[in-house]
Amino acid sequence: MSLFQLILVALIQGLTEFLPVSSSGHLILLPSLTGMEDQGQTIDVAVHIGTLFAVIMFFWADVRIAIQGIGRLAKGKADTPGARLALLLGIATVPVIIFGLVLKLTGLDELLRSVALIGWTMLIFGLVLYWTDQKGATSKTAPDWSKKDAVIMGLWQAIALIPGTSRSGAAISGARQLGYAREDAAKLSMLMSIPTIIASGAVLGLEVVADANMQLAKDSLIAAVFAFFAALLALSLMMRLLKSVSFTPYVIYRIFLGVGLLVFAYS
Repeated sequence: MSLFQLILVALIQGLTEFLPVSSSGHLILLPSLTGMEDQGQTIDVAVHIGTLFAVIMFFWADVRIAIQGIGRLAKGKADTPGARLALLLGIATVPVIIFGLVLKLTGLDELLRSVALIGWTMLIFGLVLYWTDQKGATSKTAPDWSKKDAVIMGLWQAIALIPGTSRSGAAISGARQLGYAREDAAKLSMLMSIPTIIASGAVLGLEVVADANMQLAKDSLIAAVFAFFAALLALSLMMRLLKSVSFTPYVIYRIFLGVGLLVFAYS
């Protein structure tokens, strides 16, 4: 794979992983629309690791509290803020693991990689994001996160395994529908991404270990580094913009892209 494509894949993953526009959809579209070779699962793992480190660094204060609470949670107690956060993140991750395994074991994950499907999901879930963002209350904040809300947001996140839906967009839609303020909805969505990326990265990693080689290792490192910085930039810009701007700009982008993909797919 050329250095240009390697950097392009990393930038696409980094910039779109945490924005509500679907990173998986964009990565599938890259070879489909440009004729470039598929980047392969090893590079997918690398760019996911890059974005994982980015979100951990960006929300390190919360991540550190959750890590400290794991020991307490292991003893069967969730009586500290850290243990409670770790428990809720675990609860929110269960649906996506179950749904992901079902798609993987049945082979449906490969059948969901069409341009037409991504066009429809990009359009439909863009409108869903708009509706929940405009109609949702702003009465809840991140400390109000409950087990019930974690389950509901986890189910929303699981839907995003369908390419073009957007993991962050689905989780944010669920949070806004539950009444969380925009910044808090985005924050919870980003924190939910950490165990989700770890789980998906572990599954992909097991599949590519046997194929590893030195050149691929170098390519993976380059991809991870660029994805890391791109993700940090995207996170910083989105969280800053949410202080004064709604999710509507992302919705507009999704609608235009979705319509364009549908025209391309059916023409």
